[in-house]
Formats: sequence, structure tokens, C-alpha cells
Amino acid sequence: MSSHSILRKAILTALYGAGALSAFPVVAQTQNGDITVVNVVGSRRATSSTTDTVAPIDVIPLTKAAENGAQFDLAQTLAFISPSFNSTRQSGADGADLVDSAALRGLSSDQTLVLVNGKRHHTSALVNIFGARNRGSTGTDMNTIPVMAIKDVQVLRDGAAAQYGSDAIAGVMDIGLKKNVGCESSLGYGQYGAGDGKNYLASAYCGFAVAGGTVGITGEYLDRGRSNRAEPDNPRIIGDSKTKNKTVLVNGEIPAGPGRVYFTASLQQRDASSGAWARNGTDDVPSRNSAAMYPDGFVPFINGDLDDRFAILGYKQKIGEWNADLSQTYGYNRLKYNISHTLNASIANLDLMNGGKGISPDHFDAGGFSFQQSTTNFDMNRYFEGLVGDGLNVAFGAEYRRENYKIFAGEPGSYIDADGPGGGNAGSQGFPGFQPGDQTDAKRHSHAAYLDLELDVNAKTRLQGAVRYEKFSDFGSTVNGKLAGSYRIADPVLLRGSASTGFRAPSLQQAYFSSTYTDFVGGKPVDISISPAVGPVGKIAGLDPLKEEKSRSFTLGATWTPSSDLSVTADLYHIKIKDRIVLSGQFNDDNYPVLAAKLATLGVGAAQFFVNSVDTKTQGLDLTASHKATVFGNKLTTFLAANFSKTEVTAIHAPAALQGFEDVLLSERERLFMEQGGPRRKATLGFNYVTGPLETDFKIIHYGPQTLGTWSGTAAGVPNQHYEAKTSADLGFTYAITQKAKFSIGASNIFNVHPSSQDPNETDNGFKYESVQFGLNGVAYFARLHVKF
Repeated sequence: MSSHSILRKAILTALYGAGALSAFPVVAQTQNGDITVVNVVGSRRATSSTTDTVAPIDVIPLTKAAENGAQFDLAQTLAFISPSFNSTRQSGADGADLVDSAALRGLSSDQTLVLVNGKRHHTSALVNIFGARNRGSTGTDMNTIPVMAIKDVQVLRDGAAAQYGSDAIAGVMDIGLKKNVGCESSLGYGQYGAGDGKNYLASAYCGFAVAGGTVGITGEYLDRGRSNRAEPDNPRIIGDSKTKNKTVLVNGEIPAGPGRVYFTASLQQRDASSGAWARNGTDDVPSRNSAAMYPDGFVPFINGDLDDRFAILGYKQKIGEWNADLSQTYGYNRLKYNISHTLNASIANLDLMNGGKGISPDHFDAGGFSFQQSTTNFDMNRYFEGLVGDGLNVAFGAEYRRENYKIFAGEPGSYIDADGPGGGNAGSQGFPGFQPGDQTDAKRHSHAAYLDLELDVNAKTRLQGAVRYEKFSDFGSTVNGKLAGSYRIADPVLLRGSASTGFRAPSLQQAYFSSTYTDFVGGKPVDISISPAVGPVGKIAGLDPLKEEKSRSFTLGATWTPSSDLSVTADLYHIKIKDRIVLSGQFNDDNYPVLAAKLATLGVGAAQFFVNSVDTKTQGLDLTASHKATVFGNKLTTFLAANFSKTEVTAIHAPAALQGFEDVLLSERERLFMEQGGPRRKATLGFNYVTGPLETDFKIIHYGPQTLGTWSGTAAGVPNQHYEAKTSADLGFTYAITQKAKFSIGASNIFNVHPSSQDPNETDNGFKYESVQFGLNGVAYFARLHVKF
């Protein structure tokens, strides 16, 4: 069976209804025609029957993407397939340029839980401070996992905190890794139509039969070149950051005693570099430049050394009629900053004052941060046939998790003020280093227990329910539940719905992030601080420690499958989130003099905080449709997937100390980032046509309009940024040279569509449009050679 048929089969499987609170295993067909059981995300059930399920899930096989996809990393691959999923490459957003954010249904990236092989994956150490997407949030860096290593990605479009715990508000993504026998490799090249952004990919997978089990090993090298869309008179660098990823991943399962040992281990080292805002020439001397070093101005480079590690070790076996699973998961993510092509202007000015040329070091170790997570899980489940109704599945389990977040300071030259007031600015230009006062070593632990029941009432009706208790050492306990059900009103029509409560624990990154840089106020050096609520600055401001975000979710949908050639689904969703955590605006002497006076006692001139202050409502509709036909004697598969979503801020609850200053806490600009950081609608219409050895893929991708704020704001008479709806298209051709080798060429965004132009003085990145919709870069071309051996 061709890879096209596998994709078609998976799409139809998803459309027939799979996944959520108690998604059941789905029977799929392999390339050799063998029947295998595929466990769908959310299921605690260990039977192998083919059934429809009660909430929507997209089962996205990545075999085809690894063989002939135009995108080379996981986040961009999924962004061009799943309308519910958005991943935006930022530009001019400091560390956010180095880690692509990813999110579901227009919510933040930290409100989507990511699993690998059904186990919780760690998040990035980075908390997004700048950029138009996911400001103030952290999330999972999905590009640490090679596409070649992945069997499928299952996207659950429903809340599941009652099963999995924190973060599963917008949905759950489960990345299933390969462990089949056989070897394959892929070589890829791509570049933008402008001639830059050259991408080189070398990826290989080999699976071996070992001691009655299998072990798969994936190695990948991905080199993504820098792109630049700045106009000739703009000294900025606007476009993709430069990254080099080196990744090794092992995944396997081997019989041991009465059960089976399973294991996963991955290691990625990434060297990344992003251009910061440009500094002008002699106009910026001595504040931000030195005439002796950069007389024509310069662009500092924020370089990131990223180290990511992930491991799972588990054992599963039958204990009587029960299925038992004990596992240990470990995750570690570290990002260290090295700022190059820069200077500390205060050092250069002091050198000039002392009779020197005005020289500073041109590169600095600016420090960084790390996040470590260790999770222990024990799960039991059993299906009781005929005990109640047609059958009852009972599952229960427990979890213990430890987390550690660290900030480490940079070298002194990256942050010191060497020449005092009125001279050069302190710290490395582009990104001032973390100071000793920012250093953090924060820890917490949590434990949880859950019960999950799935009842087959009769052949037409299915009910499920789950409840989960979780207690965190830093903010207390929470209990969440979920009820779901489906009813087949006729053979082709299934109705389904769910109601659930959920939560998201504040990340340690949000609770303890600290960054301080020096500015001059009234001719005196003062610290500008992003401060944790539990720190000295947060306490003098009267802030409470962060607590959990709480959610209530409802879904109602239907599937229609009149024949094996046609399937349609529609699912409405409604998500209310209370006490969302936001990064506040900057409080200073201009907008809150009383607080500024208190901050001044600590030498702080202005401060920002993470606070639980915003309630939001998200409503939307997911539509999917798939049709297969024979046209001129050849196979044509057509699929449509669309997401319509709207997020609104419904209330702002300022802490007592900040009441009356809601417009500073959440300005119009920040509110629009939250409400419309992603497009409110997105749709993909795809056609796959196979004629002998030639396969043609044509995809139309539509992005709805967006409105974002400006620096000046509408209060100053400056209209908001409005981005018109845009439609892009991708085209690819794959030719099977032999049964084991194929060559692909094609292009994405073939009509070279760009976002609507704006006033660059008012955008967040200083360019004529933000990183919205399909990005900044325009048309891109690619070629791939895929070989099995």
C-alpha cells in the first residue's frame, strides 16, 4: 500500500471519530497490508476492537512528510497540515526567535499538553517575553524531535486535564515514535525565492530486531540558514533565525520476564542565532555605540546554545486480568546566550574617557536558564465484559513529578555599568546579561491520582468519565473531572459531546523568571526589572504568589460517514479560562508614582510582573471532510480541514495593589496579542493525485484576518494593525524511481503571498509586518531524495 493510501486511511480514521477522554484503539493497515492496533491518545483501554469514539482527534501519520514534505522540522510540518495547530517563527523577539512556539485553537502554547509515546514531555526553559505570539508563556519545543523518527502525531482537540493533569486545556498532542524494522534515509534542500534561508537536511532511521523486540535509531542534521526581508535602507535583519540541529534518538521495546521493557532516549544540540534590533552609527555614540568599533552602526547577534535531553524507561505486564505500566520520564532543556557583534557601551565610553580608542569586548557570555522535569507514573486498567451494559473499562493510576528551574548569571561585562550616569548604556547591546541578583534555583513537586471509567451502554451509546486529584507544593491542590458520551442515531451519523473542568499550573519559568537591565532616569542609573511575584520587587508591590489557571470546556459534534469514500465531521467547542497568567505592562513613575516610589527604595525604576489577572472565553468550530475517488483511472483523494476560533478577554482582575491600573496591567496592545496573536480562522484544502509512479500534491491554505496593536496605541490616534485574510498554496511532485527510492520537488507559498503592510514604526518587530499567518519570507522551493534500504 502506498504512503498516499496510509495518509488517506489515517484521515478517514480521524474523521470517523477517534480520541479524547477514552479514545479507543483504531485498526490501521500497514504498507505490507498487515493489520495492527493503534492506540489513540487519551485511551486507558487495552482492547483491540475498532470503534467510534466520543471526541475529535486528528491522527496525522508523518511517513509521507518524512519522505516528500516541503517542511523539514516538526512544528512547520504540522502547521501546514492541521488547521487547529499554529506555529509562528518570530523575528526580532530575542530568545523567542530561537524556539518556535506551537499552540492549538488560538490559545497559548503552555495550554497544550505534549506527550511522547503517551508520556508527558518537558517544556522549554524559555519563557516568551517578546514577540507577537505566546507572550508571557512557555511551551514545548517540538523541533527537538526529528520528523523521520515519528510514526504519527495524534492531536486531541478537547480538554483532558482530568486524565493528564496540568496544561491540557486547549488539547493534547501525542507524538508516537517509530520502532519498526527497516532502514530509510532522506536528503533535503530548500531555499526561499529570494535566494536566502538555505536549508540542508540529512536524516536517517534504522530499526533492528533485538531479543524478540525492536530498537529504532534516528540521526539527523538540520542546517537552517538565515533569511532577511528588510528593505535596503533598513539596517535590521528580519526573517528566520539561523539554526544547526544535531539530534540522536533511540526508541524501542524488548520482552523481559513476564512483561516488556520500553525505552526512549533523545539528545539534541542546537546552535542558533538571531539578529537583534540594529544600532545606528555615530548617532548612538556613546549611549549604544562606539565610533571606534562600529562607525556605520551594527546588528548584535543573540546566539543560543540549546541542549535538550529526554528519556523514558518503563515496564508493562499483565497482572492477572489487569494491565500494569510503571514508567520513569526525564526531561532537560537548557539555553545559554552568547551575544556577538556587540559591545558594552559603558565599557567603551570608559575606555575613551581614560584616553583609549573607545573599545569594548565584542562578545559576551550573557548567562541563560535551564528546566528539568522528572515524572514517575503507575497505571492500571482492565476491561470487564458484560459487567455493566455491554462492557466497562476501569483505569486508575498515580503520578509524581519534580521540576527544577535555574537562571545563571552572565559574565560581568554583559551587564555592568562601567562609566556611571550619562555615558554609555550598561550591558551587552542586543541582550543584556542576567545579573547575579537574577540567579534562581527554584524547585517544586506534585503528586496526582486519577480514576477513568468507560462504559459501553449498548451498541449505540457510549459514556465515559474521569476524575483527577493533583497537589502541587507551591500553590496547593485541585480536582478536575470530565464527562463525555456518544450516540449513533443512524448508521452513518454519530453525535458526541463532552464537558470538563481543567487547570494549568503556573510554570516555574513564569513564577521565578527574573531579568534586570540598567537604564537612566533623570540622569541616574536605575534597574528596570521583570520580577517574580515572590521576589523582593514583587513583595514590595504587594503581589500574591501565582496560582493555577482554571478552565471549563464544552464540546458538541457529529460525524457523518455515508460511505467508505466520504466522511465529514463538525465539532463546536467553548472554553472559559479564569485567572490566566499574563506578563504585565511596565509600571513606572509616569503611570504609578506611588508604586514607583516604593520600587525606588530597591533601586528599581520600573517593573513588570507575571500575575493571574485575566479571564478569557474561546469559542470555535472544527470542520473536516475527506473524499476518495477514481478520476481518469487514477486515485484522487480530497480533504478539507478548517478551524474557526475566537478568543475574547472577558474580565481583568488586578491584584489589590494594582487595582485602578488595569490599562497598564493589560494594555490594548497586549490584549490583542492574546486575542488575535494567531489567525481566527484557518483552512486547508488538499488534493492528492497518483498516476503510476508520479504523485502530485496540491494544497490551498487560507488564513483569516488579524488585528494587532501598535506601540503608540489607539488612544494616541494611531489605528491598530489590520492584516487582511490571505490565501497561500503549495505544490509538490514525487516520482518513484524504484520501489525503494523516490525524488520530490515542489514549492510552498507558490504565489509569493505576504501579510498586509503596516507602519514599521508601530509594529512589535520594527518591520512592515509582524510574523503572522504564514510568516515573513514568501515563496520557498525544496527538493528531497528518500531511499529505503
